[in-house]
Amino acid sequence: MNKYPIMEIANWFLSKEAMTHKKIQKLTYYAEAWSQALYDTGIISDSHFEAWAHGPVSPDLYKHFKQYGWNKIEQVKEAPKVDEEADELLSSVWITYGNKSANELEVLTHSESPWQQARAKNNCQDGDHSTEYILPKDMAAYYRSIYIGD
Repeated sequence: MNKYPIMEIANWFLSKEAMTHKKIQKLTYYAEAWSQALYDTGIISDSHFEAWAHGPVSPDLYKHFKQYGWNKIEQVKEAPKVDEEADELLSSVWITYGNKSANELEVLTHSESPWQQARAKNNCQDGDHSTEYILPKDMAAYYRSIYIGD
């Protein structure tokens, strides 16, 4: 599978609808996590995810979109071109998670072990700040464990 800059992955999702910063963070996280689980490599070439208080966050994506605050980021006109394998993965993530709100996605990521394991490394409590990396190996192991196939 080819790797893509995180902004291309974000814009792929933003071509579907306008959404909040929190929701785009979670969708790009799930794209990376499921890529790790299914292909043993990430789809994102230039960023990582940290276990922030509101769930997984790419600091790079955060810096790019922080000016939106809680407002929606506008929909983009056209999805970036990605290879067929990447398009299938992103489409599956969209079908699985795209109809959920940002808050629902936050609750879901909080219930999953990759975010929990990263937060546990520094004994983080609810609401505590953390920049601990969510490890690709933890993503791969967890999402493989819940994968039920096509």
